[in-house]
Amino acid sequence: MAKSDSNWVLRRLPIAVGAIAGTLLFINRLLTPNLTDFQARSDALGVIACAILILTGLLWQQIQPRLPESVELIGEQQFELQPNLPETVQAELAWASHLLLTNTVTRSLVVWYDKQVLLRRGILPAKQDITVGPILQRVLEKQKPIYLVALKVYPGRVEFDYLPENTQGVICQPIGKKGALILGANAPRSYTRQDEQWIAAIAEKLEYTLSQVGISHEMREVREVGE
Repeated sequence: MAKSDSNWVLRRLPIAVGAIAGTLLFINRLLTPNLTDFQARSDALGVIACAILILTGLLWQQIQPRLPESVELIGEQQFELQPNLPETVQAELAWASHLLLTNTVTRSLVVWYDKQVLLRRGILPAKQDITVGPILQRVLEKQKPIYLVALKVYPGRVEFDYLPENTQGVICQPIGKKGALILGANAPRSYTRQDEQWIAAIAEKLEYTLSQVGISHEMREVREVGE
């Protein structure tokens, strides 16, 4: 269910008061048979005051834009780490995901690296596998993040079937040339420029850690021993 903006009453109050007061002044003018000079001046001042109130309300609509409406994402709370990861990598992924989930509007988070899902955290569906679609492929090739501010208007949203089906906004942030940090929000146009910079910095830190430990090679060795 969408959450309404708690400040909508305050933003509309000057417009409502100005409109009501102006209407009452007009009715009073019509019902007054003999208008004195004093009354005419009072009515003129009243009309000016009503106009200022209405103008103030309209300006507030521009200066204080509505907050994006958020939704309750469809899915279950998840926290899944690739079990074969070194402890240092697990700790770093847990730390980074916690920061993003608690300090940004992120509600769903997936770390995909070297064709493997290393971490799933937040509100997520049961589907775990990631198929690289055109958007994620472009992120990897261009090495630049893509922010889909309102996911529902993009035809390419179908490739994000590993996120909640009603995800409102998505950021695909490259983790070097081998992976990506994929974030889902429950409100459109909700990430700020500062959020994007913060996400990019965390992705760079993750890329450094993963490249240093040679994550793909180490995990293949674990599989071979198990076989």
